Amino acid sequence: MEDIIRNQKSASQTQVASRKLNGVWLVVLGAAMWGVDPLFRILLLKSFTSTQIVLIEHILLMFYALPVLWIHRGELRKLQFRHIFAVLFISWGGSAIATIMFTSAFAYGNPNVVLLLQKLQPLFAIVMAHFVLKETLPKRFPILLLVALAGTYLLTFGWSGSGGSFAEVAGMSGLLSIGAAILWGGSTVMGRVLLNKINFESVTALRFAAALPLLLVTSWIEPSQWVMPSGAGEWSSVSISLLLQAFLPGLLSLLLYYKGLSNTKASYATLAELSFPAVGVLVNWLVFQQALTASQLVGFALIWGAIVVLSRAEK
Repeated sequence: MEDIIRNQKSASQTQVASRKLNGVWLVVLGAAMWGVDPLFRILLLKSFTSTQIVLIEHILLMFYALPVLWIHRGELRKLQFRHIFAVLFISWGGSAIATIMFTSAFAYGNPNVVLLLQKLQPLFAIVMAHFVLKETLPKRFPILLLVALAGTYLLTFGWSGSGGSFAEVAGMSGLLSIGAAILWGGSTVMGRVLLNKINFESVTALRFAAALPLLLVTSWIEPSQWVMPSGAGEWSSVSISLLLQAFLPGLLSLLLYYKGLSNTKASYATLAELSFPAVGVLVNWLVFQQALTASQLVGFALIWGAIVVLSRAEK
C-alpha cells in the first residue's frame, strides 16, 4: 500500500513539473510571436497611425472576446476589487499607457537611454512578484537574471556603451522609459493575479475588452485624421495585414502567453519574455536584411541559454 501511495505521489509530482516546464516554454513562444509584429505593422503604418492600428485590432478581437466573456460570465461575477484593478492595470497600463510613454520617450532624449532603461522591466517584475505574489526565487536566479540582462544589452547596443549621461537618465526621457518598464513588468504580475482566479481565455478576453474604451477615447482626441486605403489592391493588402496582426501577434500570442503564465511564476515568466527582443533581431536579419553583429549573436546565445536553464530550474 505504501508503495502505491508513493508511486501515485511521484506521478503527481511529475505531472506538476511537466506543466511548469511547458508553462515556461509557452511564455517563450507567446512572447516570441511579438517579435513578428513589424512584419504587419510596417505596412499598416503607411495607412494608419499607431493608435488607429491598435484600435482596429481591438475591434476585430471583440469577435473573440465577447463570446468568451459571455460563456465564462459566471466566473467573472466572482472577481473582487483587486482583480478588477489587475484587469485595468494590464489593459490600460500595460497595453495603452506604457506604449504611449515608451513612444514619447524617444521624442525627449537619447534613444539608447530609452532602450537601456526599458531593459529594467524584469527587475521591476521580480520585485513586484515578491511583494504581491510572495514568490520565492532559487539561489541561482540572480545569476540568470544578470546573464539575460547582459544578453538584451548586447542585442541593443553591442560592445559599445549606451552613450547616455546621468542627466539623460534622470530627465523626462529616462522617467518615461522607466515608467513604461514598471507598467510592463507589473502587467506580468497582475496577469498572474488574475490567473489565480479565472482561466487564461477569460484573462485574454478581458485584456482586449477593457482596453477598447480607452483606445476609442485616445483615437478620438488624436489630431491625426483617418486616411482610408485607395484601390482594391491596397484595401486587400491592408485588410489581410490587419487580420494577421490582430490574430497572430495579437490573439494567439497572448493565449499562449497567459496559458503558460498560469503554470509559471511571474518572476520566471519575465525572463522568458526576453525571447521577444531575441526574435525581433532575427526578423530584422531574415526579412529586413539588417546584418547580425558578433555582439548580437553573443547576446542571443546568452538570452536563450538563460531561458533553457530557467526552464530546468522551474521543473
